[in-house]
Amino acid sequence: MKQESRKPAVLFLSLPILAWAFFDFANTIFSANIVTLFFPQYITEIIGTDERLEQISSTVIAYANAGSALLLILFSPLFGVLMDRSGKRKKYIIIFTLLTVAASILMGLFGGMNTGTILGIPNGLFLTIMLFVFAKFTYGSGNVFYDGMLSSLGNKKEVPLISGFGVSLGYLGTLFGIFSVLLIVGDSGIHNAFWLSGILFLIFALPLFLINKDPAQKVKPKQNFLKGYKDIYHTFKEARKYPSIFFFMIAYFFVNDALATAIAMMQPYATTVVGFESGVFLIVFMVATLFSIVGALVFGFINQKYGSKPTFSIIGLLLAVAITIAAIPLPMWTFWIAASLFGIAMGSVWVVSRTIIIELSPVGKEGQFFGLFAFSAKMSAIAGPFIYGTITLVLSDLGTVASRIAITSLLLMVIIGLYFHSKVNISDTNPQA
Repeated sequence: MKQESRKPAVLFLSLPILAWAFFDFANTIFSANIVTLFFPQYITEIIGTDERLEQISSTVIAYANAGSALLLILFSPLFGVLMDRSGKRKKYIIIFTLLTVAASILMGLFGGMNTGTILGIPNGLFLTIMLFVFAKFTYGSGNVFYDGMLSSLGNKKEVPLISGFGVSLGYLGTLFGIFSVLLIVGDSGIHNAFWLSGILFLIFALPLFLINKDPAQKVKPKQNFLKGYKDIYHTFKEARKYPSIFFFMIAYFFVNDALATAIAMMQPYATTVVGFESGVFLIVFMVATLFSIVGALVFGFINQKYGSKPTFSIIGLLLAVAITIAAIPLPMWTFWIAASLFGIAMGSVWVVSRTIIIELSPVGKEGQFFGLFAFSAKMSAIAGPFIYGTITLVLSDLGTVASRIAITSLLLMVIIGLYFHSKVNISDTNPQA
């Protein structure tokens, strides 16, 4: 029997949905504070003492992001299979959240240390980079299970609104996290933002830990864990039987490649290329975050009204315009426009892409295809930063021109992604309950 859709107010105030959305609030504090803002600022302050070294610092930031993505590439396909076999999401969300929090706190402890060297690198810097790679890996791992929980929270019509609500609340977490760090940490050392962000992540993850439950599900017989690689290979082959899933995976690879790289490199680009002071960039980023909130909510309704395919296309076009504005040497004020468009794309792409995967996945195999979805995302998350970082490394003698060339490469990725997305047919799906 088809479940009747609930009104938005009733939907959003449902305790399991509210707790699920608060986890978005929690983990976005980590992704915004550490991944996008304070880790890049920490690296830039320590390494980037002139124009050439600023480009080298961009390479370090990009390669660290690529390293964490590489780890997730190796493991995320197994996570999707594990979800389908065990029916457990919450247990693994808790495990990976605690690991992320622990690594974030250790980043704060080691970030200010300078008592020797490891491989010729100051030991505090070396350990902080390694912990960042691990923390971003465990953060991404937890999100695979978190995304997999979405389909159990509502029916097909409700899912876009729930997803949009979670992302919007998540970007409120961004604002809260930034203000909390500025208020508590102040000028005491940028590394202190790491431990505080980890603690805030844990606090706001507690509602999901305490309230949400996994739906009853028939557990499949236990098999050798390594067999998951073979299962994912078969899932990939099966995806080729569903052309729309296959094309969307490719489309998402390229669009997410551009977006994830832009997010990771926004701080060093804005400060070393565009010329913003670190304090002013925080304001730029908060403006982008406000547009992310608007984008997530508005595009949730646009998605519901007009469908996932045209909505994703609009997001891709907005991202292309943002990259173009950022890449061209225009007056500094134009970057505010680019940042606002980045914000809209950043907030809305997760809403729409998660919905498309649910719409396109065969019944009962959502977990496997979310695993492939994560695989596509993380493949792009290694390719984009690696290409960006390699360009800034090879062309570092050109100074800021190297970064402008690097960000221009993202535009080509968006164009390729939109081409493959044009081949997606949302109606080519198995009906969902």
